[in-house]
Amino acid sequence: MDVVKISAADVKKLRDATGAGMMDCKKALQEANGDFEKAIEVLRKTGQKMSAKRADRDAKEGVVIAQVSEDKSKGVIVRLSCETDFVAKGESFIALAQSFADLALAQFPADLEALLALAYEGDLSVADKVTEQVGVIGEKLELASYEKLEAAMVAPYIHMGYKAGVLVGLNKAGDFFEAGRGVAMQVAAMKPLAVDKEGVDASVVNKEIEIGMEVARNEGKPEAMLEKIARGKLNKFFKENTLLNQLYVKSDSKQTVAAYLQSLDGELTVTDFKHVTLG
Repeated sequence: MDVVKISAADVKKLRDATGAGMMDCKKALQEANGDFEKAIEVLRKTGQKMSAKRADRDAKEGVVIAQVSEDKSKGVIVRLSCETDFVAKGESFIALAQSFADLALAQFPADLEALLALAYEGDLSVADKVTEQVGVIGEKLELASYEKLEAAMVAPYIHMGYKAGVLVGLNKAGDFFEAGRGVAMQVAAMKPLAVDKEGVDASVVNKEIEIGMEVARNEGKPEAMLEKIARGKLNKFFKENTLLNQLYVKSDSKQTVAAYLQSLDGELTVTDFKHVTLG
């Protein structure tokens, strides 16, 4: 049986198309008897095998991309995870994450599962591309998070070298984009649980009441007063953990986020926010 001669130009072409290493490309072409499309499939299968092999690894590094549409009416956040900080800082890895964010913003899929199913390039889906890159990069990769937000105005913020991404939705468009970015920075810094107290999950509130009652009990307060005392402490909890009630970190005065926004426009407020971090 004749052995197909693999030229350096063929290897380079496959490398340029896939990003795989030169030796991996040569082996794939040899296995595929020089068929370019089959060689790509070989590399994809190699990625799938490696993905399964590394499934139990932790992928806590990576990048988080937050971006909004040109008209600032919608935004997305994607988190592409990997194993090491070295890979996360690579230009090609950041570009891959950015390409997923671009696709998500353009197609605006309903959820992460729908994003993974989107066509990426040729016959590859987003999920296929992630698997392929496991073979190229040699680490576990995971498109781990996807969030989207629509509002009259959406402002993004990417924190400290792609370590976290935030979207903040405002109820009014206009000259409020920088204000929205400032509030998005607030979310990254102060990590609120919800926009306001109405948005805090009931289970969280009940747990705070339970903790407050136990603290009061240990302080020797009367049993009949425990729940009232605990509920009184909820105001402090809401002030510290809900966005609109937090003190605005960029303000020199003792101004809440709600008061800051109202100082710009009496009706301006936050409708929702999304916050994605590594880890």
